[in-house]
Amino acid sequence: MTQPLHAIATGRAGSLFEADIAQSEDALRAAISGKRVLAIGGAGSIGSSTVLQIAMRGPDTLHVVDQNENGLAELVRQLRSQPDIWSARDFQTLPLDYGSAAMRHLLASQAPYDLVLNFAALKHVRSEKDPFSTLQMFETNLLKQARFMGWLAATGFAGRFFTVSTDKAANPSSMMGASKRAMEHVLFNSAVAAAIPGVKTSARFANVAFSNGSLLQGFENRLARTEPLAAPRDTRRYFVSLRESGELCVLAAALAPDRTIVIPRLDPEKHLVPLQAIAEGFLQHHGYEPVHYIDEREACAAARREAGAGRWPLLLTALDTSGEKPYEEFMTERERAREIGLPNLHAVDYLAADRPAIEAMLRETEELMGGASADALSKDRLKAVIAMVEPGFLATHKDAAANLDQRL
Repeated sequence: MTQPLHAIATGRAGSLFEADIAQSEDALRAAISGKRVLAIGGAGSIGSSTVLQIAMRGPDTLHVVDQNENGLAELVRQLRSQPDIWSARDFQTLPLDYGSAAMRHLLASQAPYDLVLNFAALKHVRSEKDPFSTLQMFETNLLKQARFMGWLAATGFAGRFFTVSTDKAANPSSMMGASKRAMEHVLFNSAVAAAIPGVKTSARFANVAFSNGSLLQGFENRLARTEPLAAPRDTRRYFVSLRESGELCVLAAALAPDRTIVIPRLDPEKHLVPLQAIAEGFLQHHGYEPVHYIDEREACAAARREAGAGRWPLLLTALDTSGEKPYEEFMTERERAREIGLPNLHAVDYLAADRPAIEAMLRETEELMGGASADALSKDRLKAVIAMVEPGFLATHKDAAANLDQRL
């Protein structure tokens, strides 16, 4: 039997968290069955995988918010095609910006939710290619999170609140990773966090194999268009499958202890996989022999010729773009893992920044958003905003003249 495509990256046909789910099934159903659930950004790859995990455990109310109307439509089709495994008395999908007035009106119209999950984010390292895109990322990942939490508090929300983070938040080398680390501060220790009495949790985990917008999904698209594949040399990444991402998030959202960030037990010697090896395995899975190129124009020109001969060009590039790490990690040297009673997951306790610094960061970002002139907006100023809560970012940020939009 042919292995699923994600196994090329994960090395697993089944789920890493199968035992964790089996052990926790009763607790998951108790946390979800008959409850009111709201999922923000629930039409994306990780969000929709988690929504499926929630839907199969009998929530009374399941509201899914996402700006991507097409993604919501596809999620509805997927759920409606599986009528025997999911149910919700009140199921709605809403194409809203979670930081908009429409979102505020929705929350005000509803009884308080029991479980709220937030997957909305700008989450690509390439978003730091210019200060304008980075500022938009800060607004989505920080300001809207704080605004949304304030609206939740106004409804009397006292349930469980989960916002997904990223492994790139540990010793961040990119603006994206730094913004998600700053998001953790907003989630756990901001003034609006103090106004929400319920349990707050997060999760950092690996790249999701073949998720929307990922390098691996790009392999599929490039194969369909007869274009060369590209991968950076000497670069290793952790991977989980879409199913595993949903299982991890539902466990973290529904069961993890307060003020913890759930992380998978992945061994760097066993689970860090070279991106070059994944690209080569992907091509071999599709019946092509990879041929290495180092020149982008030559690789593009050779694509149809190589394909006709049963080969495929694989462009190997240097890891010399802004924000890119050669490896990944889930926790910093200052953080300590703690057991949460699961075989393949553990957690780190949130390591706090001072609340006044968090509030100052949010105010500074608001001022940048409302600035009348773009003259004051620069990468250095945006780095200084993050440094208010993460001063080490000034040293760990990997800056470079090149960005990912300048690579194949």
